[in-house]
Amino acid sequence: MNIEKTKIQMRKGVLEYCILSIIKKGDAYASDIIDELKKAEMIVVEGTLYPLLTRLKNDNLLQYRWEESTSGPPRKYYALTDEGEFFLKELEDSWTQLIEAVDKVTKETQTNG
Repeated sequence: MNIEKTKIQMRKGVLEYCILSIIKKGDAYASDIIDELKKAEMIVVEGTLYPLLTRLKNDNLLQYRWEESTSGPPRKYYALTDEGEFFLKELEDSWTQLIEAVDKVTKETQTNG
């Protein structure tokens, strides 16, 4: 079994939650989001991020605005919509429940095993 494939699948499962959490801190440019994810070792490439941002925008969880840049073309900055704020709160609650459930299962397994 390839552990790297499993790790990648685990990261993909929480990527949406992480992206929305980053954007909640303040309007974010795509490369800022990638930098934050890389710092957290949630390695993501642009080819993964842009389709996800588009889907989140199409689902009305994100909005964006264009801002002129002094070092190139205008930049697209993402922000959460009201619906995105609500969705993120639901994800936060689900994440907390998931951590508790996984801890319960894994700690009980370690104790009983």
